[in-house]
Amino acid sequence: MASIYRRTLLGFFSFSLLLVFYLAPALAQENPYFVAYDHYLEEPGNLEIEYFSTFGSQRGGNSFHAFWTEFEYGATAWWTTELYLDGQTTFNDSTVFTGFRWENRFRPLQREHFINPVLYVEYENKNGADKILKEGEGHDLESDFLVSNAEAQKEHIHEVELKLILSSTFKGWNLTENTLAAKNLSNSPWEFGYALGASRPLALKASAKRCTFCPQNFIGGVEMYGVLGDRHNFGLHDTSHYLAPVLAWNLPSGWTLRISPGFGLNDNSHSFLMRWGVSREITGFASMVTRFFGGHQ
Repeated sequence: MASIYRRTLLGFFSFSLLLVFYLAPALAQENPYFVAYDHYLEEPGNLEIEYFSTFGSQRGGNSFHAFWTEFEYGATAWWTTELYLDGQTTFNDSTVFTGFRWENRFRPLQREHFINPVLYVEYENKNGADKILKEGEGHDLESDFLVSNAEAQKEHIHEVELKLILSSTFKGWNLTENTLAAKNLSNSPWEFGYALGASRPLALKASAKRCTFCPQNFIGGVEMYGVLGDRHNFGLHDTSHYLAPVLAWNLPSGWTLRISPGFGLNDNSHSFLMRWGVSREITGFASMVTRFFGGHQ
């Protein structure tokens, strides 16, 4: 089984490199968030390939490096779908594949409004060793990550996750609020979490010339996220919370670089999380696939 996982990951990685280096990029302004979502979806027919990492310090245990790859596709103007592949390395322990996720975001209102709702539905098939910390739910605490990878992998999680995303853009500022409800498909209660984000380009007026270090290519902000207990014990008791500045650099070549140092806000949280990521949006992916298969009929 481990060999199959490695071959699958290698295949996806090779496919990603082929797409990234041989297809034309799309020039888009990507948001800087790692946890929060805004109301902007992927352009129809475009594919975005993303790699993200989280380094976490662990009091009473080994630090870890969790990583995931995303394939985000604009199915329609109102629907974006996304596949995640997750893994992690715990220092002085092992490297493991932790599962996959299938995410869908739906925007019911097509025009821009003062508040723009987005509905989010995700299915997760993962094991207990997952440490990407893409979101928090229930009573996720730092101490939960002390279990060895060999022991944590024995826990199999099939989970449905729902979010209501409310996002606004005003005078260049994006303000977003995400409310999360998740349920393990075993006999487990609903669990809850949240994410808040605010961001703005360093300059709103675009330069007349193509440039790499222009202020409008940089988007800075902050996000706050955490967990809110479950149906039986909702609230702030035994919960973890984080505050993190975020920065995205949108390069003219189509690449986007992101970085975010995060800080735990209470004793239940990891004291420090360092996140970074790289992504590239590929324009006209759907048309390319259509032409390819049409030419081979």
